[in-house]
Amino acid sequence: MGLIILLVIGGLIGWLASIVMRTDGQQGILLNVVVGIIGALLAGLLLNPLIGGGNIMNGDYSGSALLVSFLGAVILLAIFNLFRRGSMR
Repeated sequence: MGLIILLVIGGLIGWLASIVMRTDGQQGILLNVVVGIIGALLAGLLLNPLIGGGNIMNGDYSGSALLVSFLGAVILLAIFNLFRRGSMR
């Protein structure tokens, strides 16, 4: 049951991050889930020691954990966009 909740929450976080970064039209639902989960993993490793908060990868679905995971997904999309734009030139 925890895996299903993680996939749903990861998909929502990835979808919201793609809307903020204006990449929603380029991504499907599977990529939204991947971005949300990898963004949450990066946030757990990099952002949690700096700013605190929970981690959805550990089953913590508090507001601070969701916010930190969302920030991780936005940062992941920003890095991806930088590399994608650099390869197009």
